[in-house]
Amino acid sequence: MPTRARLAVSTFFLVNGILLASWVPHIPAVKERHGLTDGQLGLLLLCMAIGAIVALPLSGWLVGRHGSRTMTSVAGIALCLTLPLPVLAPTVARAALALVLLGASNAVLDVSMNAQAVEVEHRYGRAIMSSFHALFSAGGLVGAALAGGAMAAGAGDALHVVAAAAASLGAVTLALSGLLPRPGSPDRPGPILARPTGPLARLGALAFCGLLAEGAMADWSAVYLHDSLGSSAAVAAFGFAAFSLAMAAGRATGDRLVARFGPDPVLRTSATVAAGGLAGALVLAHPAAAIAGCGLVGLGISNVIPILFSAAARAPGVHSGAAIAAVATCGYAGFLVGPPAIGFVADAVGMGPALGIVSGLCALIALRADAVR
Repeated sequence: MPTRARLAVSTFFLVNGILLASWVPHIPAVKERHGLTDGQLGLLLLCMAIGAIVALPLSGWLVGRHGSRTMTSVAGIALCLTLPLPVLAPTVARAALALVLLGASNAVLDVSMNAQAVEVEHRYGRAIMSSFHALFSAGGLVGAALAGGAMAAGAGDALHVVAAAAASLGAVTLALSGLLPRPGSPDRPGPILARPTGPLARLGALAFCGLLAEGAMADWSAVYLHDSLGSSAAVAAFGFAAFSLAMAAGRATGDRLVARFGPDPVLRTSATVAAGGLAGALVLAHPAAAIAGCGLVGLGISNVIPILFSAAARAPGVHSGAAIAAVATCGYAGFLVGPPAIGFVADAVGMGPALGIVSGLCALIALRADAVR
């Protein structure tokens, strides 16, 4: 029953957002507990990205061999079980290993649940991918709010992450039976492992640009507002809030737009909105304009990854899980290298011109939107 399967996959997307948002607020506590400098903390956090980058190419093979239902189930449970480990780790070495496992679990879940989402979308016969990603964004907001409430109530770090993991594990367990079974035979021939070549290379390049922009806005929007424009810390926080809320809203409406206008026009128009909105904000160089620009970037890139993943799953001669993994690997690479690259450029020419790179990459997405055809 597609409705039941959609509800099950939606649960995994929502829980994924909640779990990741439940970890982030405890990063300062991990830093303090182990007496880390900012540089040492950066290296520790890099372990999660390393786990993801290593696991992503393997995830396509795993989904192809065992099916997206099995791997979504395994990865979802693994993510719930590994969430508390970085917070509970008694040493830096164990925290690093825990973050590698957390990143790997999240990467496999990302690919497998998107492969499930593609199957559900296929059975519906219309675009519904953005609605799943909207739930991931909503899960992030819910998880952050619950973490903030728990911390305000005086709950310890360990208590909060264990409670979040237990509740998420319960939700995931209930959703397992609703996942779609593996088809009796492959829907298309082709290799299980896929390198991003041909159409996948073009989609991967756009995913690289989209997730680089997302990572850069997440890490540098508040810094730009505070350091470059002289905003207070409270005002600076509104930049990322506007970005996150606009992204959630954009994904909530993305399916209807794709169904009406098609993925190519939606991708081109939304990327143009992101590029133009951020460029205008940088030219005006005012806090209000910057917050609005952050919102426009969030709105503009909100449907980039859902559209690209759907297009990747349609690539001829490649298993859908492997195709999504190939594109996702390129995207994660952008998410990984983007923030430090923006930082290096900002050191040389200033934060405003550095963020101009993000505007340029969004414009590039708009110019090459025909890759999703």
